[in-house]
Amino acid sequence: MKHLTNREEEIMEHFWHKGPLFVKEVVDLLASPKPHYNTISTIVRGLEEKGFLAHEQFGNTHRYYAKISLEEFSKTSINKIVKKYFDKSYASVVSMFVEEQEITTEEIKELIRQVEEQKNKKNE
Repeated sequence: MKHLTNREEEIMEHFWHKGPLFVKEVVDLLASPKPHYNTISTIVRGLEEKGFLAHEQFGNTHRYYAKISLEEFSKTSINKIVKKYFDKSYASVVSMFVEEQEITTEEIKELIRQVEEQKNKKNE
């Protein structure tokens, strides 16, 4: 999966949360000062070229929709970060959160419970 710029990710979030949109609707959803319609149209077409969006044609206009779910994007992004910055170690990620006090003991216990539950499901 290709990388998204901050602006591309902001635009994708609207598709993930609102569903199919016309470019004008995307512009209307953006904060002021509003970018020009042509700017957003160019970004949306770029997202389509990258495989994040597809479109349906309605006369002379297109309604775009997400081809990749937020969940799929999130998983891929996390995997890239873990691979690049944590030497492919998810344990290192959790360890960092522990050191930074970003995760509680209760949350760690819940993670362990989930891992054990998944293990038990595989063994059934």
